[in-house]
Amino acid sequence: MCELVQKYNVPGPRYTSYPTVPYWDLESFSGKLWKASILKAFKENPEEGISIYIHLPFCESMCTFCGCHKRITKRHELELPYIKTVLKEWQLYCTLLGSKPIIKEIHLGGGTPTFFSPEHLKMLVKGILRLGKKAKNPEFSFEGHPNNTTKEHLQALFDVGFRRVCLGVQDYNETVQKAINRIQPFENVKKVTEWAREMGYTSVGHDIIYGLPFQTIDDVKETILKTNTLKPDRIAFYSYAHVPWLKGNGQRGYKEADLPTSNEKKNQYELGKRMLSDFGYKDVGMDHFALSTDSLFSAMVNGTLHRNFMGYTSSKTKLMIGLGASSIGDSWYGFAQNVKSVEEYEHLVSHSVIPIFKGHILTKEDQIIRKHILNLMCQFETSWELGETRINDFQKIIENLSELESDGLVQIGANQIKVTKKGRPFIRNISMAFDLKLYRKKPETRLFSMTV
Repeated sequence: MCELVQKYNVPGPRYTSYPTVPYWDLESFSGKLWKASILKAFKENPEEGISIYIHLPFCESMCTFCGCHKRITKRHELELPYIKTVLKEWQLYCTLLGSKPIIKEIHLGGGTPTFFSPEHLKMLVKGILRLGKKAKNPEFSFEGHPNNTTKEHLQALFDVGFRRVCLGVQDYNETVQKAINRIQPFENVKKVTEWAREMGYTSVGHDIIYGLPFQTIDDVKETILKTNTLKPDRIAFYSYAHVPWLKGNGQRGYKEADLPTSNEKKNQYELGKRMLSDFGYKDVGMDHFALSTDSLFSAMVNGTLHRNFMGYTSSKTKLMIGLGASSIGDSWYGFAQNVKSVEEYEHLVSHSVIPIFKGHILTKEDQIIRKHILNLMCQFETSWELGETRINDFQKIIENLSELESDGLVQIGANQIKVTKKGRPFIRNISMAFDLKLYRKKPETRLFSMTV
């Protein structure tokens, strides 16, 4: 395994989209094409419903492991103007759609969604639902910071249909917490987890990261042992993405030498995965684990597991509308990202402009490759039809897969591949075999985090 880690520990995408953002064709993209792609997806099956991702960017302090777009501030008077802008942006999309959409999923991400007051969060969600129709069994979720998620936050969101909360744990070791500027006692996580359960939340998730500065294998072990005492329904156990060249000073609060080596990270991952399995958690896609009673595991079993910019979800919609500064939308036929500056975002929306600044419309080839990468990420297998082999460079994909097969990471059939148990930790590398854009144009500078 050590030799495989050395061989495959290369910079690579996490594939929340295909094509990945650095390979979006910006020259041929336009707001007009983006709007047309949204209408196409919506009209093809309006009964399927839509997903909404809302980016709430404010944080009171900087967590130095974080790669998200955020605004560090303690000025809570910024909340209401921002929420009013998000609701106006939503109004622009509803006008475009021409009829009330069925809202199947809402996810509040950040930043720190619980930076916002319970009253403002409730106002936001009620405003979204007022212009749409809530699906029969919606999946509404939010990211909660255990240090500032109150019982009032949980109740306010529960009242408007939220049943899933994800808590950022990262690691319980105090030295690691100081390095990443995230001092967070276990007692705070325990308190919020228990409140959510008492209130009726059906899925509580915890995020744990390995590969953090100063983190040891014993730290990972202790964090998972403590986590198991709370028995969250699902756990995201993923590698710290060290990309200071992309994220500025936020990830420069420690030296490269303070990070675990690739082999130490591998050991942390293997220990964590083994412990989670022993505690009854099932592998779900990449870096995710769930109890057999959780909807995420059920979705993987019945083939409805989906992955988009919100992460893994237990139900699929073609159309995902992104609201808020820096948010990314997915029409299935294209992607678009909003401007990142809060001030520019609010200015554009105030002038009734959908505030996108870049995007990509998928070609037929893009759609084929995207399908295979999604299948691999969600089901650990994919198959192709004869016509798909006629796309340019398909033979290169077969060559890439052959090398992976030689290393025991995949099994190749006549028109399909299956990821082996040995290959699951290398799912990003396996997906890269299909990435024709990466094959045709290797990046001149490092764009992605390491795959292991």
